[in-house]
Amino acid sequence: MANRMILNETSYHGKGAIQEIAGEITRRGFKKAFVCSGPTIYKHGVTKKVLDVLDSVNCPYEVFTNLKENPTIENVQNGVEAYKSSGADFIVAVGGGSPMDTSKAIGIIINNPEFGDVRSLEGVAPTKNPCVPIIAVPTTAGTAAEVTINYVITDVEKKRKFVCVDVHDIPIVSVVDPDMMSTMPKGLTAATGMDALTHAIEGYITKGAWEMTDMMHLKAIELISSSLRGAVENTPEGREGMALGQYIAGMGFSNVGLGIVHSMAHALGALYDTPHGVANAILLPTIMEFNADATGEKYREIARAMGVSGVDSMTQEEYRKAAVDAVKKLASDVGIPADLKEIAKEEDVPFLSKNAIVDACTPGNPKDVTLEEIEALYRSLL
Repeated sequence: MANRMILNETSYHGKGAIQEIAGEITRRGFKKAFVCSGPTIYKHGVTKKVLDVLDSVNCPYEVFTNLKENPTIENVQNGVEAYKSSGADFIVAVGGGSPMDTSKAIGIIINNPEFGDVRSLEGVAPTKNPCVPIIAVPTTAGTAAEVTINYVITDVEKKRKFVCVDVHDIPIVSVVDPDMMSTMPKGLTAATGMDALTHAIEGYITKGAWEMTDMMHLKAIELISSSLRGAVENTPEGREGMALGQYIAGMGFSNVGLGIVHSMAHALGALYDTPHGVANAILLPTIMEFNADATGEKYREIARAMGVSGVDSMTQEEYRKAAVDAVKKLASDVGIPADLKEIAKEEDVPFLSKNAIVDACTPGNPKDVTLEEIEALYRSLL
């Protein structure tokens, strides 16, 4: 069996990296940008930092901010029409997962119009053409959508999220500048950071994991666990560590998949509009406990990467518990709730579970799971 790796054509990292956008536009001969931005960061001037770079090379642009935190089919449809009307020839996605995912869907549909029905993109859609060129500029350290071949759209009518996996959607350029993340409030920093940790841990233990992605995921766990507390306090070192750690996690999981933490979080986000990182963070320790007996010695390395000492002298039971406890401690330290009591309702558990069991991330879980087990996992956190 061959293991596949797909990454950005080009990526830039470090303080001030957004200035490299100017050169990319010039070298690639782009004429007009369609800037897809989260409405909040646009309102507060974060997006303007990128617009200033476009202005510096006299690149005209049109800004699109009509999207939600969990982007919907309608957001994508509106974006497709706005792009067609704009006369743009490339997309600049600025923000977190929402504008990134919306941009991917827009770009795919523009160059593959036979997939105009957004629902037809669910799973691994047989698109033929690369999407509109995307330059991705993350302002959160969590989703790593700037380096993945995945995106997630909410079907409001059916109250579910669906995952799209497409090798044609990856941004051609990623610009990971920690300065673009410095205005994130504490709560969002914590939630997106725990999303990144979930990517790293699920990617490390998923059925598709292999040596190259293991290397990426362990380094990501190390960087995230040592940087997230500082990032929440807005230290430069914390921001820089999280910017790099979440990207490295994305390099890995994009190529090997995730597990039921994400499946169950997608269901929560679709029904309650729960922030994705918060849902992941609450679910992660419980599902790590559930998956432990299918992970061999990997929890020892997770515990080590998270800074737990003495793991080599621990029994398997001890290092598995140590890994879970380290995740719980980090989540608690950055203010993540310990359960779903303020989020989910008991009567919704069957609906949530039915959506989670068919989610695209479920097959990658290290242990096969039944509908009844997912229901029990939800109920254990109520």
